[in-house]
Amino acid sequence: MKVLVAGATGVIGRPLVRHLIRAGHAVAGLTRTEAGADQLVSQGARAIRADILDLGALLEATAGLAADAIIHEVTALARPPARYADMEPTNRLRTEGSAHLLTLAKQAGATRFVTQSIVLGYGYRDHGVVPLAEDAPFGVPAGLGSDAAVAAMADAERQAFEATGIDGIAVRYGLLYGGDPEFAPRLRARALPVASGRRGTIALVHVEDAALGTVAALERGVDGAAYNIVDDTPATWREFIEQSARTAGAPPPPVLPGWALRVVAPYAAELLTRVNMRVSNERAREQLGWAPRYPSFRDGLAVQLA
Repeated sequence: MKVLVAGATGVIGRPLVRHLIRAGHAVAGLTRTEAGADQLVSQGARAIRADILDLGALLEATAGLAADAIIHEVTALARPPARYADMEPTNRLRTEGSAHLLTLAKQAGATRFVTQSIVLGYGYRDHGVVPLAEDAPFGVPAGLGSDAAVAAMADAERQAFEATGIDGIAVRYGLLYGGDPEFAPRLRARALPVASGRRGTIALVHVEDAALGTVAALERGVDGAAYNIVDDTPATWREFIEQSARTAGAPPPPVLPGWALRVVAPYAAELLTRVNMRVSNERAREQLGWAPRYPSFRDGLAVQLA
């Protein structure tokens, strides 16, 4: 297929472009910078410089482009978000940006549209011990500060599913790891605190597995379907960061009481102290033929940090 990747130089975009090319697809990537364009060309992709929030410039930059599919991987999350305001640019990319990319899809003749989503759209709360499947409620407001982020995730999916003449597919990633070059330095600087107590579990996925799951969704995903792209081993944030520090030879992370974390990083505190979820990847295994190469975060960290 001829595939246009928006967010092609981001954390998932980089391995995604690589795996798409290896799978035989012709890839064009959207980027806003000259350095990003150079990176795409070095990978064997066509580079197009445009900002997806500027619809006129986006359509002008892609005039004459023919594409079979568009993949939306654009976020503004260079660092883990700490405050609710840190999510606002990404919320806009998921709402307004999705609308612009769907307009581009019609201009380019694309008939498939894959949008990134996040399992946190199931809600920043305690979901109990039963793994969440894709038919669980998604995007439901809970009167929390995270509601705007949850609504943006759900809106991106809704736009993809409802687009006329386009097969819309959503990939719901677990919390991503493995693609941040600053992760190990932050561990060594003790810049990634954890909350006291063991707290609830979260779903994780290595960026390589996320990219391969996205390729599988592009090739075999069903119109109107969402797919949980997560590994097999949920963990608490504290378990994940403490294991990361040990693997990287870094000192233990600082431990903050929940109230202190809520003061300095309210969005992160909501994620780290309220969320408890286990997430099923059974649909992705059955319908997409995908399974995580790194079934546990311990496997992925050993490759990333050893």
